[in-house]
Amino acid sequence: MNVDYSIDELNDIAKKVLAKSKHKILLFNGEMGVGKTTLIKELCKVLGSTEIASSPTFSLVNEYETNKGEIIYHFDFYRIEDEEEALDIGVEDYFYSNNWCLIEWSENIKNLVPLNAVNIQITAINNNLRNIQLTEN
Repeated sequence: MNVDYSIDELNDIAKKVLAKSKHKILLFNGEMGVGKTTLIKELCKVLGSTEIASSPTFSLVNEYETNKGEIIYHFDFYRIEDEEEALDIGVEDYFYSNNWCLIEWSENIKNLVPLNAVNIQITAINNNLRNIQLTEN
């Protein structure tokens, strides 16, 4: 999947990402401010979360429940300095729980990410447009 989109198309993009993803571990890559958290918020909404997603920059992980009782884990590893910090919160248990794991700044824990993760690269084209590329291992 390689698509350009505007903020007005975010709901459709979220639906396409979920439909194209063969696995529940999604890695969001892109520069700061490109819209990773914004897309994750929309994904949570499409998945049926009744809570408003927010970036877990300081807590490393937020947990959301869907209206079907499913769990979504949202990780932000921007501030992590060592992969040991991720291991300390039990990241492997999260990753192998068969729940959705939406991960920002996964490059900071690259040795811990499961091989079957879906890579999502977001690039700013201009103030109104983004490009999203989805690849699976």
